[in-house]
Amino acid sequence: MDSAQRVVSANGISQAVRVAGPPDGTPVLLVHGNCSSSTFWEPLVRRLPATLRVVAPDLRGYGDTETAPVDATRGLADFADDVAALLDDDSLFPAGARPIVVGHSLGGGVAMRLLVDHPDRMAGLLLSAPASPYGFGGTRDLDGTPTTPDFAGTGGGTASSDFVRRLAAGDRSEEAPTSPRTVLRTAYVADPASLGDDEDLLLDGVLSTRTGVDNYPGTAEHSENWPGTAPGGRGVLNALAPAHFRIADELVAVPVKPPITWVRGDADVIVSDTSLFDLAYLGSLGVVPGWPGEEACPPQPMVGQTRAVLDRYAAAGGTYREVVLPGCGHSPHLERPAEFVAELLALTGVPTTAGQRGA
Repeated sequence: MDSAQRVVSANGISQAVRVAGPPDGTPVLLVHGNCSSSTFWEPLVRRLPATLRVVAPDLRGYGDTETAPVDATRGLADFADDVAALLDDDSLFPAGARPIVVGHSLGGGVAMRLLVDHPDRMAGLLLSAPASPYGFGGTRDLDGTPTTPDFAGTGGGTASSDFVRRLAAGDRSEEAPTSPRTVLRTAYVADPASLGDDEDLLLDGVLSTRTGVDNYPGTAEHSENWPGTAPGGRGVLNALAPAHFRIADELVAVPVKPPITWVRGDADVIVSDTSLFDLAYLGSLGVVPGWPGEEACPPQPMVGQTRAVLDRYAAAGGTYREVVLPGCGHSPHLERPAEFVAELLALTGVPTTAGQRGA
């Protein structure tokens, strides 16, 4: 199935949206992750049945959507409000549509926020390597207990300044560990061969990330606690910080509980209990100096937290299914497309063989 891009005005900003399939098809909404864009869904969309109506927006500050600021004090709500506004655009979805919402990484957090705010607007939720319901970094246990009162070690100050510089410069080289192409090959997937002929298309998505204090990575505050930085109030990484994004209790309490499928790879190095992007874990490896030790600053149990929250969701009347893909990294929809398509179609109720290609 082929997609076409259009631009719509929704929630007060100009949003670029990829659309595929008939207007009256089974609705699916795809929400991409951080440092990417809707291009990350293109390889998946090609494999989907023509009976689906697929809508994949570029989030604010990514792709071809307007460079609107991110108010981190609202967590991921700015993004979720943008996406929610698309549900009311009858050029994208028919009136009253309840799509299956698919969220990757940061987009998984956006999808959780969308579920909390609009539980009656989705038929199911597919979380692909999602951010923890307790945000990224700075928590010590399955209940999301803060490591320090100011959530030190999270937010905008944790980004690699060289990676940010290379993003801003549109660097397409592979000369350094912090070049966007190298990060794409080594962190987004477990096996760079899984990117195939789409590597440059996906790199375009990475490089579409707008940098600065209002977008990626955002602002930072000084902290007296290790490693000396705490989340600010502006920008993407602060919106993901547990000071601002802590959605576990709200998720469990939603009055309407659509089925959730959680797909993850066991070789993910971004969202993991041993994440190479968690400063506490890097400190334990000696990569970030001065780590105060396991008791004071343990790595965040990201996967364990998500499972614990989804167990509570199920105990409160919902249902969920955890799918673990061996040898898969942070992008199951790119690395293991056949299994991913099958899980998506199971949620939609569309037969697996209904016209899909290459799955």
